[in-house]
Amino acid sequence: MPGISSASLKQILNLNDFEAQARKHLPKAIFGYVQGGADDGTIISHNRDVLNHIRLIPRILRDVSACSQEVTLFGQRFASPFMIAPMGASAVVAHDADNAMAKAARAARIPYILSANAITPIEEIGQSYPGCWFAGYQKPDESNIERMVKRVADAGFTAYFLTADVAVGSNRENNKRNGYTMPFRPTARLAFDIARHPSWLYRTGLKTVCQRGVPRISNIDPVDRPSIFSREIDAVTGYASFSWKHAEMIRRDWKGALIIKGVLSPEDAKLARELGADGIVVSNHGGRQLDCAVSPMEVLSAIKAESGSMTVLVDSGFRRGTDIVKGLASGADAVLIGRPFLYAAALGGEKAITHAIGLLQREIHIDQCLLGVETCDALKEIAQV
Repeated sequence: MPGISSASLKQILNLNDFEAQARKHLPKAIFGYVQGGADDGTIISHNRDVLNHIRLIPRILRDVSACSQEVTLFGQRFASPFMIAPMGASAVVAHDADNAMAKAARAARIPYILSANAITPIEEIGQSYPGCWFAGYQKPDESNIERMVKRVADAGFTAYFLTADVAVGSNRENNKRNGYTMPFRPTARLAFDIARHPSWLYRTGLKTVCQRGVPRISNIDPVDRPSIFSREIDAVTGYASFSWKHAEMIRRDWKGALIIKGVLSPEDAKLARELGADGIVVSNHGGRQLDCAVSPMEVLSAIKAESGSMTVLVDSGFRRGTDIVKGLASGADAVLIGRPFLYAAALGGEKAITHAIGLLQREIHIDQCLLGVETCDALKEIAQV
């Protein structure tokens, strides 16, 4: 992994700083894959604009000497109201990133969600963080669902996130412009790009191949492990025929917490509740799917009203402690954050991820104290304009 020094790490003061440093370290194609969105990428900035326009009304002269940011999610107690979101191909971006994120999250007592598109097998992550969570696309096939659910359960995972907002792969023009393709196709342009970033080449690219051989998408199927060079990888996405009836099959077979990820409609929240889901993620996939979709924060309150007893999580664009408290004040129980933790992994592995977690925890503590609330539940009582 990149050997970022402790002194350099101290100069990173917030999650946005990781992106600026990662841009220098990563090949343009790899950085663009992580940073980019669909079409023109307008929804990425829109997510930030919506969050920035929310203002909270602090309460004063309250005893906040015993502030706690602990939350309970699906029967487990966690140290903070945020988690590391599922991100595909993480270990291609940063050496052993899935394990690094899982270990850092476990040590910090926050949730970690492994992506089906990871090259690190479920079984391995189940050892790094027993009881962590899995997010997957699922083939619309009953036998495949049964076998996949069994595989996830046998690995010791306790929550299954069904990624439901990827009926087809999105239009990622930025990837094509930067030379990033799946299946992976080496070109002279890409080779030149990688050669200009020797730190990534030796500490991530070559080290990953030496450790794992040709990288394979390890968790998309109960048995198949297509390599990143295989045409089979074209199917590493959702399935156009997958519907609520298939989600019902997962609910039938999966005994742990079931969460539907990618909800932006109150009507779909109602359907998820009627299905028997334990939770939902209000999400536009970080701007990586439909470039004209609403921001989760624009619909969170309406979705919360339809959620009943389900746990409501939210993601897409959250970067600061103030963003997280805004999400909680609007009705969310916790927040998923992705890209910044992957940038941290690229720069300094587990050490840098731990630093990123600590930065957010410190910001949340300050924000709670200044808002005059001792607990995350009390944030729901904070007025906003």
